[in-house]
Amino acid sequence: MPYSSMLNPRGLKVLTGNYLHGVDLSPIDKAWEVVTRVHSGKTHYSGEPYLIHLLEVASTLASMHLDFDTVLAGLLHGVLKEGVELEDLKREFGPGVAAIVAGSSKINKVQYNSKLVNQAENVRKMLLAIAADIRVLLLKLIDRLQDMLSLDRADRETQHDIALETMDLYAPLASRLGIDWLKRELEDHSFRYLYPEEYNDINTRLESSLQERQEYVDEVITILHKKLAESGISPIRIIGRPKHIYSIYKKLIAQNIPLERVYDKVAFRIIVETVKECYEALGTIHANWSPVPGRIKDFISVPKANNYQSMHTTVVGPREHFIEIQIRTDQMDRVAQEGVAAHWAYKEGQQVSDRDARLFRELKNLVKSLQEVEDPREFLDSVKGELYDPDVYALTPAGDVKEFPQGSCPIDFAYSIHTQVGDHCVGAKVNGRLVQLKYQLQNGDIIEIITSPTQTPRRGWLDLVKTSRAKARIRSWLRRDEKEKALKLGREICEREIKSHDTTLKKMIKSGHIRLLLKELRCNSLEDMLVKVGSGVITVQTLVRALQPPEIVQEQEAKAADVTPEELAATLLQPPAKGDDNRGGISIAGVDGMLIKISRCCSPLPGDPIVGFITQGRGVSIHKQDCINLKSTDPHRWIDVSWSGIEDKHYKVSIHIRSENRRGIFAEISAVISSDNANIVDLSGHTTPDDTADLNITMEVRDLEHLQVILQHLRQMEHVISVRRV
Repeated sequence: MPYSSMLNPRGLKVLTGNYLHGVDLSPIDKAWEVVTRVHSGKTHYSGEPYLIHLLEVASTLASMHLDFDTVLAGLLHGVLKEGVELEDLKREFGPGVAAIVAGSSKINKVQYNSKLVNQAENVRKMLLAIAADIRVLLLKLIDRLQDMLSLDRADRETQHDIALETMDLYAPLASRLGIDWLKRELEDHSFRYLYPEEYNDINTRLESSLQERQEYVDEVITILHKKLAESGISPIRIIGRPKHIYSIYKKLIAQNIPLERVYDKVAFRIIVETVKECYEALGTIHANWSPVPGRIKDFISVPKANNYQSMHTTVVGPREHFIEIQIRTDQMDRVAQEGVAAHWAYKEGQQVSDRDARLFRELKNLVKSLQEVEDPREFLDSVKGELYDPDVYALTPAGDVKEFPQGSCPIDFAYSIHTQVGDHCVGAKVNGRLVQLKYQLQNGDIIEIITSPTQTPRRGWLDLVKTSRAKARIRSWLRRDEKEKALKLGREICEREIKSHDTTLKKMIKSGHIRLLLKELRCNSLEDMLVKVGSGVITVQTLVRALQPPEIVQEQEAKAADVTPEELAATLLQPPAKGDDNRGGISIAGVDGMLIKISRCCSPLPGDPIVGFITQGRGVSIHKQDCINLKSTDPHRWIDVSWSGIEDKHYKVSIHIRSENRRGIFAEISAVISSDNANIVDLSGHTTPDDTADLNITMEVRDLEHLQVILQHLRQMEHVISVRRV
C-alpha cells in the first residue's frame, strides 16, 4: 500500500467541524482528491510526502478557527503550480478559495537571473496579493511556519536563505497582524538556523536553570494574587511564561550584558475583567514594587496599529530581579495572541470591525507606498524598514496615532501623513512649541507640520529620517530633480556640439539622423541620451566622436593603424598637460573612455577601497568607500571601480602631524619623508598655546603601503606626538 493512501483528511474535518457548526465539510474530501492526484509521489524538501505538508498547513489554519475558504485554500495552495486551472478551482470550490490560492501561488511564477531581483519581485507580488485579501498573508505565514518546522532536514544554504527571509519578512508581518505566538515561533526558528551556536548556548543554559526559574515564577504569582486580593481585585488568571529565546538574545546584544544579568527572562501576564481593573492592578503593583523609569507603556488608551492593547510595566521584584508585567482584559489577551484571527472579518455574517479596517488600510497603504520603489535592493530595505517594531507613538492634532522607530523626526511624521506634506515640510510644532527638523519624536507628542510651497527635499534629510517611507520619498524626489537637471545640462551640451557641425537638434530629429546617433551611443531614446550626457555617463569626447561623419572616423582609425609600436609607446609616455587633473590607474567595469578624477576631499590611494561617483557633466570622481562626502550622495550614481596600471604613478595625500615645539623639527620631519622617497608638495604649520607644533603636509606617494611606511617612521620619531592621514 503506497504511503499516500495511508493519509486522509479525517482529522482536518474533525478539527474544522468543532468550530464551524452546520457547515458542509464535503469540499474537504473533494479538495483532497485534487491534491492526491496532482501531488502523488511528490516530496517536500524535508523528504516527507508533500501531502503531509498540505495537511499540516490546513490543520494549523483550522486550529486558528479561520473561515472555511481559508482552510480549503491551505489544502489546495500548491495545485496551480502543478497544472490545475484557476477556472476549475472557481467552479469546484468557489471564487473565494480560488482567489486565496492564486494570491499565494502567483508570487513564484516569475524567474529572473538575478537572485536579488527575483526575491524583490516575489515580495512585491506577495504584498500586492495581501492588499487584495489579507487571508493570503495568513496562508503564507502558516505555510512558512511549517517549512521552518522541517528546516533541519534541508541543506545549510537552504536553511540560511529561508531563515533570513523569515526573520526579515515573515516574522515582522506576523507581528503586524498581531499574531504574537506565530511571530515568536518564526523568530526562534529563524534564530536557530541563522546563529546556531548562540541559539544552542542560550537554549542549553535556559534549560539548565528551568527548575530555578519555575520556582521564582510560582513565588511571584503567589505574591501577585495576595497583593491584588488585598486591593479587592480578583484576576481571571495570572500567567508566567519564559520569554522566547530570540527576545533574550536581542536583550543581550542591545544591553551588551551576559545571560546571567538578564533578570526578566520571564514575563508575567495578569488577566482581569475590566479596563478599570487594569489600571487598579497597575497601581497595586507600583505600590508594592518600584517601577523602572521609562518602562511603563499604556497600549490600552493608545492601541498599537495591529490592535494590540495592554498595560506594560517593569518593576524591581522579589530578590531584586527585574520582572516585566503585562495587564489586560480577557478580550485584549485573545487579540494579543491571535491578532486579526481573534475577530476574523471573513466569518459568515460578521462585519469588519473599525480596528480591523484600520489594520487592513495600513497594510494597503504600505503596499501603495512601496510601488514607486524600483531598485530591488532599495525595495527590500524599504519593506524591512516599514515592518519595524515601533518604539514611539506620536499624535496628529486631530488625535490620530502614528507609529515610528526610535530617533524619528518631524520629517518622518510629515511623510507619514502625505508625500506632498513631507516634500514641503519646513518645520513643526511639538505640543504647541516650534522645534527644529532634527528634533527626535517622543511618546505622546502632538505634532503639527508647517509647510511652504517653496520648500523641497534636501539630501541632508536622509541623515535625519528613520522610516523607510520617508527615505524612499526623499530619494525619489532627488532622483527626479537630478534627472531634470541632467536633462537640461545634456540638452545644452548636445545643442552646443551639434551646432558646431552646422546643424541643430531639431533638424536631426526632423531628418531622422537622430536615430543613427542614438544607435551609435546605445541609447533608447532622445531623453535617455540627453540625461546620460548631462550626468556624465556619456562623455563629451564620446558625443563628439559619434557626431563625426563615418569617413572621418575611418580616416582617423586608418592613421592610428599606421602608427609604429615605438611611436605609440612614446605617445603613451608623454606627461599629461599642465592643469590636467585626469588620473590614470583606475579601471571602470564595462566602461571605456570616461573622464576620471581622483577626489580631493578624501584623496584615495592605490590600496584604499574605492567607489566611483558619476558627476553631472564632469565624468567620474573617485572616492574612498568611507568618504563622508560620498555617503551623502545618491547610491544609484555609484559604480564599481578598481585600481589598475598604477606602476610608476604618484598620488597626492595629506597628513597632519603634532609634535613638540623645538628648533629644527620641520627639517627633521622633511628628512624622514624624503628618505622614504616621497616628494613634499605643500607644507604649512603653526605653534599652539600648549607649546606644540601642528604641521599639515601634502606629499606624493606610490600607494597606501608606501604611505603606511612613512607614517610608521614618522611615529617612531622621538619628538612626534601623533601622525594621522587627513
